[in-house]
Amino acid sequence: MTQPQINMVQCLSPLGLHHMAYKEWGDPHNPAVLICVHGVSRVSDDFDDLARALSDRYRVICPDVVGRGRSSWLKNPHLYAVPQYVSDMVTLVARLNVQTVDWFGTSMGGLIGMGLASLPESPIRKMIMNDIGPNLNYSALLRIAAYIGLDRHFGSFVEGEEYIRTVSASFGTHTNDQWDKLARDVLRQQPDGTWRRHYDPSIAKAFGSMTEENVIQGEAALWAAYDAIRCPVLLVRGAQSDLLTAETAKQMTERGPRAQLVELPDVGHAPTFVNADQIEIARRFLLS
Repeated sequence: MTQPQINMVQCLSPLGLHHMAYKEWGDPHNPAVLICVHGVSRVSDDFDDLARALSDRYRVICPDVVGRGRSSWLKNPHLYAVPQYVSDMVTLVARLNVQTVDWFGTSMGGLIGMGLASLPESPIRKMIMNDIGPNLNYSALLRIAAYIGLDRHFGSFVEGEEYIRTVSASFGTHTNDQWDKLARDVLRQQPDGTWRRHYDPSIAKAFGSMTEENVIQGEAALWAAYDAIRCPVLLVRGAQSDLLTAETAKQMTERGPRAQLVELPDVGHAPTFVNADQIEIARRFLLS
C-alpha cells in the first residue's frame, strides 16, 4: 500500500464515546504491526516518511491522539491525560486484532507507550522512546505549555508556517520542503480564511495546575512504570534536548529495561525522524 488509509476506532471515556482516527500504511493483513504516536501538539501525519519507509516490513498504524488531528475532542479537558490515552490505545490494538505490536513514541507518545508497556501482559514487543523519560524538566514543560494553550489564528499559511518554525526550532535543521510539511500537518484553514493549529486548545488545561512540586511527585510514578517495562527499549535523545536530560537518559540505561541509547547531535526536543539517517536508526532497532 503506497498511500495510507484513514480509519476510525470508537473509544470510551468516563463521559461517553469518542472517535480516534488513525492512518494505516502497508498490508492490512500483515501481523507485524508498528504503532507510531506523536507529541502533545502534533498529529499522525508527522510519521508519513517513517511509515512509508517501514511499510515494506510492517503494517504501520499512526493514530491522532484524541483532541488532535482528525480525532474527536473530549467534553472534559481534564481527561486529556495519559490514562485516557493508554485506554484508547488498548482499544486500538484490539481493533487491529493482533497479539503484539512494536511502538514508536515521540515525547507524549513515548509516555503513552511507557504506560502501556508497564502493564502486565502488555502487547508491546519492542519500543522506541523518542526524547522522553520518567524525569520531566519543569522549565521545558513550561516552555511547551506557553505555546500549546494559545489559540492562535494566522492571516495566511506563510504566517502560520513561520510560527511553527519558531516554536519548533528545537527540532533541528530541516529543508524548506520539510518545514512546509511540518507546518501543513498541524495547520488547517478556517471558514473565515484564517489558519489555526489542528488540535483542541483545551489540551493545555492539563498544564494549568502544573507546579514544580507535583511534577516531581509524578516522576515517582513514571519511574515505577519505566522499571516495570520488560520489552527491549531504544531511547533516542536529541543532544540539545531540554526535556530529556543527559542524566535521565543515563539512568534509563541502568535501570528497568536498560534502554539502548542513541544521541543525535544538533537536535533538541524532539527528533522528527523525517530524514533517512534517523529512519535507519529506527529500522535497525525494530528489525534486528
